[in-house]
Amino acid sequence: MTEYKSDLLRLLDSRGYVHQVTDAVGLDDLAARQVVPGYIGFDATAPSLHVGSLVQIMMLRRMQQAGHKPIVLMGGGTTKVGDPSGKDESRRILTDDTINENIASIRRVFERFLTFGDGPTDAVMVNNADWLDALEYVPFLRDIGKHFTINRMLTFDSVKLRLEREQPLTFLEFNYMILQAYDFLELSRRSGLRLQMGGSDQWGNIVNGVDLTRRIDGTPLFGLTTPLITMADGSKMGKTANGAVWLNADALSAYDYWQFWRNTQDGDVGRFLRLFTDLPMDEIARLEALEGAEINAAKSILADAATALCHGSEAAIAAAETARKTFEEGAGDAGLPRHAITAHVISIVDALLALNLVASKGEARRLIAGGGARIDGEKVTDEATLIAPGADPIRISAGKKLHGLILR
Repeated sequence: MTEYKSDLLRLLDSRGYVHQVTDAVGLDDLAARQVVPGYIGFDATAPSLHVGSLVQIMMLRRMQQAGHKPIVLMGGGTTKVGDPSGKDESRRILTDDTINENIASIRRVFERFLTFGDGPTDAVMVNNADWLDALEYVPFLRDIGKHFTINRMLTFDSVKLRLEREQPLTFLEFNYMILQAYDFLELSRRSGLRLQMGGSDQWGNIVNGVDLTRRIDGTPLFGLTTPLITMADGSKMGKTANGAVWLNADALSAYDYWQFWRNTQDGDVGRFLRLFTDLPMDEIARLEALEGAEINAAKSILADAATALCHGSEAAIAAAETARKTFEEGAGDAGLPRHAITAHVISIVDALLALNLVASKGEARRLIAGGGARIDGEKVTDEATLIAPGADPIRISAGKKLHGLILR
């Protein structure tokens, strides 16, 4: 571990966020002397970010904890273009109204992790549509485009991988790296911004912004990326058999979010405690040293702390209690009726009928309307709800006494 003198880099390094830094000594010196405004960009392709973005959100939180200023850049402009990084196909084009609605929804999550305001270390949220939408094409090509060579742009992974897979890369997407570099330049002028952070797949885009700003304004900027966050088994962070783990409560319940963290693999517990909670490092060291069945206590603490940050303490407590009750009620699951499906999903109505928990689809619909149907302890209110079983069976309940398991 590198010895840093600034609280910012010591905190980021000790918790495992640091992968690459454009100029570690220069950034360390700057962060030790003054408040450093730093940003991470998030495109608004959906009403919620998912847990794959959480390490970036936590990095902004760490900035604020270390006495610096986090800037959340929402890609109101770049969402219209689409970042080709890690993508096999072009992004669906969204309307301005949909993008703005998504930004408003996403902001609710950031307000749980960051303190917004007008103070020197208060977080702010900005939208790159404010400057990108106003650009004139020919002047932009003349003033900014001349600093980018096609030769170099073709060497970046986001472009190379798409071409190697023989997947179409539109000219629109090809411009994304130029626009992201321009964001860095624009924010340095508007906000005195000095640092851009992001995942390791953003390294090329970040370096472009550092170089562009140095060439045009002579301003020294810095870039820092995190390691690729994968699970202990090598799978991608935030992807489960049941789909993405969304951060907004209206996209994924606090209970399901809690369960995601409780199901963490043993080998990930310590790392995830460092990255995704505010627990002290000595407590984390104690928890990750637990072995055997005791590691489950550490997983519950991880689930409690991560859920409290995202959904609030009351929701975390309620989720843990629901999980406890579900576990106790499910102690006799070995004797419950089971139904294995061959399709990807099954409706709650069909699941109730397949498990013989109801006599007809009409009875299933009446049960749901009356609030008597549950999936893993959570009440179902919509008869169109779909169930996507994964590695673990899903418990379906009709009232308090009738239960069954849906599995793949």
